[in-house]
Amino acid sequence: MLLIHPPVAKACEPPAGLARLAGTLRARGVSCRLLDANLEGLLWLLEQVPAAGDTWTRRAAAGRARQLATLRDPAAYRTPDRYRRAVSDLNRLLAVAGRAHGTVVGLADYQHERLSPLRSADLLRAAAHPEDNPFYPYFSRRLPALLAGVRSVGLSLNYLSQALGTFAIAGWLRREFPPLTITLGGGLVTSWLCRPDWRNPFAGLIDRLVAGPGEAPLLTLAGHDGVAVPPVAPDYGDLPLADYLAPGLILPYSAAGGCYWNRCSFCPERAEGNAYRPLPVSRALAELRSLSGAPRLALFHLLDNAVSPALLRGLAAAPPDAPWYGFARIDEQLADPDFCRALRRAGCVMLKLGLESGDQRVLDRLQKGIELGTVSRVLAALRQAGIATYCYLLFGTPAETAAAARRTLEFVVRHHEAIGFLNLAVFNMPAFGAEAASHDTAPFYDGDLSLYTAFRHPHGWERQDVRRFLAREFTRQPAVAAILRRDPPVFTSNHAPFFAGLP
Repeated sequence: MLLIHPPVAKACEPPAGLARLAGTLRARGVSCRLLDANLEGLLWLLEQVPAAGDTWTRRAAAGRARQLATLRDPAAYRTPDRYRRAVSDLNRLLAVAGRAHGTVVGLADYQHERLSPLRSADLLRAAAHPEDNPFYPYFSRRLPALLAGVRSVGLSLNYLSQALGTFAIAGWLRREFPPLTITLGGGLVTSWLCRPDWRNPFAGLIDRLVAGPGEAPLLTLAGHDGVAVPPVAPDYGDLPLADYLAPGLILPYSAAGGCYWNRCSFCPERAEGNAYRPLPVSRALAELRSLSGAPRLALFHLLDNAVSPALLRGLAAAPPDAPWYGFARIDEQLADPDFCRALRRAGCVMLKLGLESGDQRVLDRLQKGIELGTVSRVLAALRQAGIATYCYLLFGTPAETAAAARRTLEFVVRHHEAIGFLNLAVFNMPAFGAEAASHDTAPFYDGDLSLYTAFRHPHGWERQDVRRFLAREFTRQPAVAAILRRDPPVFTSNHAPFFAGLP
């Protein structure tokens, strides 16, 4: 079995889903190979641009090896301008390399001038003409040797930026190796399959679509039908761990599927009916310890939607042998300065916090279960402990008004010294959530695979008003602008810990 992580996604850490599948399959005696075609494909594409053309492109091409080395150099993260120049030049080369194919390729994005990942017909066109994909020369030469003795291929599709590349690879596999069984899974596929109106448009190309964890379906495909699937540590062994675009190895790790809170309004997890599936804390801690011996390990990235309070306590009591960061819910436990100091001693360098709003009424309407007084104490406790914060704000929800958005601005300004980084997002309403039925909705994206819907805001706070407020007021406030300037371009929270004092 060959498991593939397709382009394009951020190539700063290995794919966690494939590593978890590999660990389970190999524990059951199923032979499998892993291919990070995203990392390999991006590195290959960067080499395809000659040192010619405009000044920027010539300079970027001449310095591409140096700029790749910059992203892998810890010292560069102490010089933000040097880091930004490297990201900008590498993005420039990818964009130039994609032009001939009608695409804009970046370190974290892939867009086509005619084809949309939201239209199944366009995905099928990408499959029918794989040679039109800029990564075609790479994967058409790389895959044949890996397919020797392989009977099935699994493609992991998690992001829209991967969709057209995934289907180009699938189309080439179907054309060149018709006996292969092709399985398609991953986060984006799970969201498609959870749509109540789902009708499979990919029959004949894809043999099996998998929603949620893929361990059991792949074991069944390998002849282990009905076998229990106990937790097994991820196996990253096949992946080029020294080549990722980070100053040391970042190992992503998931201790739970779903969200333990699972009450927020408009949450895609609730809309898709995803259950909370945690590993026992003792098991998660043991797996992290087992992964701590990886060469050049610099950081664990905890992928849980929110690291549970129990796991946070476990990490504080029995820390892994490497620094770590991840999402956490704002709660009273994190308002305890002693507990935050214990987390810092245990290696916590940054926590991502889904604040969403600085207006209490909005938080209550969204059922966030967050009190702004608690937020203030959490931010203060984390700052005192030396743990950086990456705060996420969501504007334009049905509960928000322009006045509420300005109260969020006031809250951020009051707490700016305790906020390390900010992510600003404009609300998208899940098309199939229970809440959508109570709003005046309309098509949002042109495509049968869209997961979101437009809506008429009950307070007249429409998307264009929200974007105008963010551009003209929120981001121009000096204290906020200073926070936003710290955000690493393209890699954002994935690289932020290295700018936050990570040893």
